[in-house]
Amino acid sequence: MEWRDQGILLSTRRHGETSAIIEMFTPEQGRHMGVVRGGTSRKIAPHLQPGAQLDVVWRARLEDHLGSFTVEPVRSRAAAAMGDRLALAGLNAVTALLSFCLPEREPHGGLYKRTEMLLDLLGQGEVWPLAYLRWEVSLLEEMGYGLTLDVCAVSGVREGLIYVSPKTGRAVSEAAAGEWADRLLPLPPVLRGEGDGADAEVAQAFRTTGYFLEQHLARDLGNTPLPEARARFVEAFNRRV
Repeated sequence: MEWRDQGILLSTRRHGETSAIIEMFTPEQGRHMGVVRGGTSRKIAPHLQPGAQLDVVWRARLEDHLGSFTVEPVRSRAAAAMGDRLALAGLNAVTALLSFCLPEREPHGGLYKRTEMLLDLLGQGEVWPLAYLRWEVSLLEEMGYGLTLDVCAVSGVREGLIYVSPKTGRAVSEAAAGEWADRLLPLPPVLRGEGDGADAEVAQAFRTTGYFLEQHLARDLGNTPLPEARARFVEAFNRRV
């Protein structure tokens, strides 16, 4: 068995004395693991950093085997992240969430394209948090937890939508919320793709997307805790708000 693709490196870990096991996300093969022979060498190891863009060839005797990768670097994103604490935290959040929630060997071409575009914005601190928020919304949708934010779930109106139901992920208007308002999640305009993406609104939106990542997605994956990298990124962002 053999295939070739280009993708994003999600994680790497040492394997034996000289090899590494890497986890890739590619448009055609999805999340896929394999061994890189000599992956701990001075020649190869610097290229095996999370977020790196790699051209890879995977080979195995049988399809269900772990298999091995040969890799060629396309571009590194480490330089854009290393000089910016928020960018580094964001890069780690993206790769950790993908590793956490993507089924192995299942293609998600649309999500892959959005992820590549997001990572190529690393280092652009003014636009990156908003781009990351939109990526989280698309991740939820891709995993089957999409939010419906254009109409009130209670009254059907399209005005005054300021809450999200934590149970259904649907919008709720201020008028319809009534005594349940304190049990609902915030729906800032930025979460609907409106407004100027002010940091305070993005921070509110992270509370909402975080709830669905943790209480719906992670719960349905066996109550496994959400990767701490996501919380560290949000914490780093909130410090700048």
